[in-house]
This record gives sequence, C-alpha cells and structure tokens, in this order.
Amino acid sequence: MIDDNRWLLPEGIEEVLPAQAARLERLRRGLLDLYHGWGYELVLPPFIDYLESLLTGAGHDLQLQTFTLVDQLSGRLLGIRADMTPQVARIDAHALRREVPTRLCYLGTVLHTRPDGFARSRSPFQVGAELYGHAGIESDVEVLGLMLETLDLTRVRDVHLDLGHVGVFGGLARAAGLDAAAEASLFDMLQRKAKPEIDAFVRGLDCSESLRGMFAALADLNGDASVLEEARARLAGAGDEVARALDELAAVAAHMALHRPDTPLYVDLAELRGYHYHTGVVFAAFVPGHGQEIARGGRYDAIGRVFGRARPATGFSADLKTLMALGEAGPTEEARGGIFAPAEEASALLAEIRRLRAAGERVVCALPGQPGGAFEMGCDRCLVLRDGEWRVEQA
Repeated sequence: MIDDNRWLLPEGIEEVLPAQAARLERLRRGLLDLYHGWGYELVLPPFIDYLESLLTGAGHDLQLQTFTLVDQLSGRLLGIRADMTPQVARIDAHALRREVPTRLCYLGTVLHTRPDGFARSRSPFQVGAELYGHAGIESDVEVLGLMLETLDLTRVRDVHLDLGHVGVFGGLARAAGLDAAAEASLFDMLQRKAKPEIDAFVRGLDCSESLRGMFAALADLNGDASVLEEARARLAGAGDEVARALDELAAVAAHMALHRPDTPLYVDLAELRGYHYHTGVVFAAFVPGHGQEIARGGRYDAIGRVFGRARPATGFSADLKTLMALGEAGPTEEARGGIFAPAEEASALLAEIRRLRAAGERVVCALPGQPGGAFEMGCDRCLVLRDGEWRVEQA
C-alpha cells in the first residue's frame, strides 16, 4: 500500500480554516476602516515583481528571504514579494507622484524562504502603513500611533514599545570617520551588547578619546525615557546629527507620555534594527513571553530614489496572523449563529431567505438527504412554516 501524503503542506506554510479565516477577515475589514479613518489609502502591489524592484532599500536585507524565478516572457529574474514596503514606495514615487504628503496602507500575503516571526510561518499576512512626503517627527509620531491603534484593534494586550534612533550610532560613526568594515564590526558588537569586545575594539580606533568613550557608552544607554537625559550628558559634543537624533527621541517619548501613558516605553540607543535601511527613529512592539517583535517601523527616507523620486518616508508593518494568534477574541467571535432553512423550492420560502440575507443574516439552506441539522450546520435558529407564514424560531 502506497502512503499518500499529498495532504501535507510545505514546512512553514499553513492553511487558514473557516473559524480563523472568518476572524482574520473581520480584523482585515476593521483595519481597513481604521486606516481609512486616518486618511490612509489602500494599495494592492503585485504578488510577483522584478527582483531588482523587490530588493530596493530594505529589500537588500530580504535577499535571502525572497523566492526567485525566471520570467518566461522576458527572461528576467522575478521575485515573490517577501515585503511590500519597496513596492509601496514605488507606487508613491512613480505611479502617484504627488507633491502633498501621501498616506498609503496595504494588506496581503508575502512569502519567505525561511520561517520567521512568532508563528514560524513562511507566509505571513503583512499589514502596514506608510506616510510619504513629510520629514518632521510629527509624521513618525502619527505612524507610531497608528501602529499602536492596530494592536488595540486586534486586541493584543500588554504591549511594550522599544524606541531607538539610527542617527545616534550613524552620527558617531561618521564623526569618527569609520570605514565600512569597522562600522559593521562595531554594529555587530552593539547588537549583542558585547561590552568587553566593544571596549577592546574602540581602544584601537583612530579617533578622539571622547568619541571612543561615546561608542562604549551606547551599550549602557538603555532604559525608560529618563535615559535620554543621561545620553545628552554622555554624548555631549558628538555633533549636530547626534543631538538632533536625541531631540527627536525626546519628542516621541513626550508624545507617548501624554497620549499613551499606560504603554511601557523602553529606549535603547544601541538598538539598530534595520540600520542599513532606516534613517531616523525606529520602533518595535513586544509582548511578554515572545522574544521577537510583533510590529515594527521607523523612518526610511529616500527609498523612492531608485524609482526616480526620493521623498521622506516613515511607516510600520506587522503580520496579521501573528496579531490574531496573540490577540484576544472579541465577545462575539466564538458565537455560532445562523438560520437553517429547509430544502424546499416554495417561492415564499425563497423570498424570505432573500429578505433575511439582505438584512445581514446568515442563512444556510438544507440539501435534500443531507446528514445533520441546524446545530451541525452552525445554526442556532430555523425557518419553519407556521400558519402559512415562514418564521424564524430557535433551533
């Protein structure tokens, strides 16, 4: 007997079954309404694109995550999108070409070559929003607020926010004249907070003693928003770029204290996620018990340059399937409900079914000879004929 395993799915690829699919769709609709209310317009980038378009900006970090294939029409390499952000940047830069600030949002499946995220999935359902055409901290704060509203809508609780700024390390690296190799080595050490390695490395740098001390200080400059005052003291004299980055972090922290005082905020000046992609404030949301971020974002100016038009840009993204798995179900999401109609062709019955469906009811019609009744079909009510009229009664 041959063992037939054709029902198996590839590792990291999952089906979404009816109950979860219904909940996912409710969340999708709710998020689109939320984003519309903030002025964000929906775009739908293609699932397959030219590889060089997908590997723009942040895309260079996604090269190992992108499936590739050859276009039989042009002979060029295509990629299956692993992140929609570069595609949305192209829409802003090339297709829309607006002068005013542009707010765009997107939802859809992306595909990764390797498992990633909380669910170890290779097919996340990416949701995100991008704001183009404004360089001020106000747009960063808006996008951060929308990310937190997204987590509220998906009922993810106990969210903690990590906040950083790539301009601190970048400004110090430029002030010290670090070459690419030295910058990459120090970057790696800071991500690991390997203090003995950092101390030994900076002692060998060809820069001022003051700058060496500032590099070493980055690994210690983390904590609540009060750490920014310590950072101002320990990084005094680092230059305008570093001072501006600290000012921007302080503005975001002040906004959070005023508008989201119940959301714990953690500032980390050695947190450099997306360093080769982001250009300013970076942020990520975490929940206790899960080591990876559940949503992330930040500023990434000039991503549209390769598409012919560089504009300031800031945005965030998340995996909606991860948020659904971590979020609490709504009060009505688990309820079974619907109306079970008998297998008859009476015109009055068909008219009543149409009326009920038009009113928003779920009506399931029985099929002749089928097993199971209202309960088995997920219905809590039935259509029954009483005194010549079709009426809805409890099952």
